Amino acid sequence: MRGAGGAAGSPPGAGTFRADFTASLVVFLVAVPLCVGVAVASGVPAELGLITGIVGGLVTGLLPGSSLQVSGPAAGLTVLVYEAVQEYGVAALGVLVLVSGLLQLAMGALGLGRWFRAISLAVVQGMLAGIGLVLIAGQLYALADAKAPSSGLDKIFGIPELIGDVAGSSNSLTAVAIGVGTILVLVLWPRFRQGAKVLPAPLAAVALATIATVSFDLPVARVEVKGLLEAIQPPGVDQITQMAEVGVIGTILAFTLIASAESLFSAAAVDRLHDGPRTDYDKELMAQGAGNAVCGALGALPMTAVIVRSSANVFAGAKTKLSRILHGVWLLVFAVLFPSALGIIPVATLAGVLVHAGWKLIPTKELLPLWRERRGEAIILIVTAGAIVITNMFEGVIIGLLMSVAKTAWETSHVHIDVKGRDDAEDQPIKVRVLGNATFLRLPKLLDELEALPRERVVELDLRGLRHVDHACEMALATWTERHNAVVSHAETTDEDTKVPA
Repeated sequence: MRGAGGAAGSPPGAGTFRADFTASLVVFLVAVPLCVGVAVASGVPAELGLITGIVGGLVTGLLPGSSLQVSGPAAGLTVLVYEAVQEYGVAALGVLVLVSGLLQLAMGALGLGRWFRAISLAVVQGMLAGIGLVLIAGQLYALADAKAPSSGLDKIFGIPELIGDVAGSSNSLTAVAIGVGTILVLVLWPRFRQGAKVLPAPLAAVALATIATVSFDLPVARVEVKGLLEAIQPPGVDQITQMAEVGVIGTILAFTLIASAESLFSAAAVDRLHDGPRTDYDKELMAQGAGNAVCGALGALPMTAVIVRSSANVFAGAKTKLSRILHGVWLLVFAVLFPSALGIIPVATLAGVLVHAGWKLIPTKELLPLWRERRGEAIILIVTAGAIVITNMFEGVIIGLLMSVAKTAWETSHVHIDVKGRDDAEDQPIKVRVLGNATFLRLPKLLDELEALPRERVVELDLRGLRHVDHACEMALATWTERHNAVVSHAETTDEDTKVPA
């Protein structure tokens, strides 16, 4: 594959336009069900998901950064958006996304985009796994046309009761059948390579489920439809005044951190799929920020770069950023001319799409090898995911980051003590050389090894072999040496005074 500008950076020609045009149609077909599904799962009108997809194509798609990755509403932010909407209302969503976008613009301008590559991969995978678990748990209720509890734990603990309710309701069983059928199509459709080339799996699954629902007039919930203009809710004065609340600030920071990390990790993944120009991370962060600022001004969902759409764009043969811009045009045309088409889509089939997307967020294949090779990283992944399920997105990520920092600090503070002269004459000092990185984390080990030295011998402590020594460790070692040698000196003086003359 080639990046922007065609092969070897040559200007776009007829062949390049044809490839971008075809790729844009493929990405559009993938994006429609995902935009609508993410919006419904987030507890907002379906049109807001389409608006975010349109902005991702027409605004972010025009800006420099990464030429081939595609932005829009992402399953990775669904849980956080749902929590924010439940806490502050749909009207407050605009200001949350707007400020997050402005923060991304500022971070990109300050050159902080590349620093997101320093975030522990285990934390990112744990974050996505936690999102996937909560997303699956919540969408199981939508799969049965039932209302989901608010917290992640309640969703999980409420599943047995949900199963009982479904078993006693024919309408719920019908909805579940639609949702499960959607998941089966998503899993099996890619195996039919000819069909998958013509129609992407998400669109095929939604289309088949919708046709079955309409043909048999099945009694299941459908997507509620508003006009595109009616769905736009720019932030007002009341929403701006909420900015002073601590919870709102935490939500904004969570939006910013997760959206930025997911976009830049997606950019790194997309770069591995083609041999065109590499991503400029700072410019890409600013492009994402500009898109989120526009989405916030329109009261729409937050956006990130989405690996599903981006990989579809690359594999469909896209050459330049024109493909993602055109996909935004097709979304706009669809939302303006065919909004009523959304009203026949069953909610259960969108739930099935998101259950499948949530499962793909969980690194099931990587977890066991990671446990065997890097157990500490696997523990961080599991704890981060569990913390997100038990608490919320922001607190779970913070816990994961703190664990990652603590693990790194522990692993890098390797220290070794080299003891010489232990077997020399008693009047000769023991020479102790400390090597490595001496921090407070290793101080108990250091003091234990020093305490094991003979108490009656003078100790000469050499710290010149340390690459790093923190203040606490330096003071503790100096104090121990001074006290140890003082005791030895006092004992020798006492022995000398008590000797009987010959």
